[in-house]
Amino acid sequence: MTVHNLYIFDRNGTCLYYNEWNRKKQAGISKEEEFKLMYGMLFSIRSFVSKMSPLDMKDGFLSFQTSRYRLHYYETPTGLKFVLNTDLSVGSARDTLQHIYSNLYVELLVKNPVCVLGQSLESELFSSRLDAFIRGLPYYSPRAA
Repeated sequence: MTVHNLYIFDRNGTCLYYNEWNRKKQAGISKEEEFKLMYGMLFSIRSFVSKMSPLDMKDGFLSFQTSRYRLHYYETPTGLKFVLNTDLSVGSARDTLQHIYSNLYVELLVKNPVCVLGQSLESELFSSRLDAFIRGLPYYSPRAA
């Protein structure tokens, strides 16, 4: 079990933060292009799910999986989008993403008067606490295949 990477996007599709832990294969394109592709895919999937769902989906799109990984998605009321890619053995990571938002993002960035919201997250404290949190997850393994 492992965590591959994490993206944080603002409501306009700007990638505010990206980190990877056990990513084995690179996309072969620039990070900026990768961020645009990821956000575009999220936008399309959310739109598709909302139009095709036979029920009113209170939570909307939460995750999807391929034959190689599972993408977990959490959107805040303010439009921030948290995307966590893991291997297939990880079930729901919704609680993990909510914890990252409420206990790390809000506490270390939103409440910090020095941090300018809406720009790339350059906080060393946020990065180190996030890294420690991810490495402490029961489904994190540094040697995942």
